[in-house]
Amino acid sequence: MKRNMSNIDRVVRLVISTVFVYLYVSGVVSGALGVVLLVFAAVFTLTAVIAFCPLYAPFKFSTFKS
Repeated sequence: MKRNMSNIDRVVRLVISTVFVYLYVSGVVSGALGVVLLVFAAVFTLTAVIAFCPLYAPFKFSTFKS
């Protein structure tokens, strides 16, 4: 997998995933919506760690400038 995410993109995804987890843990969001947010948080965290977004690939989009 070729890197297609910039460091800013990665940090934004980590911040968003942290907010989603906080909303679920604090009880602000619960039920099915809470589970969906946790799944999004996991996906955002995973893509931020590996610096590759599979949704960018089909569109040949990249925020990473080499």
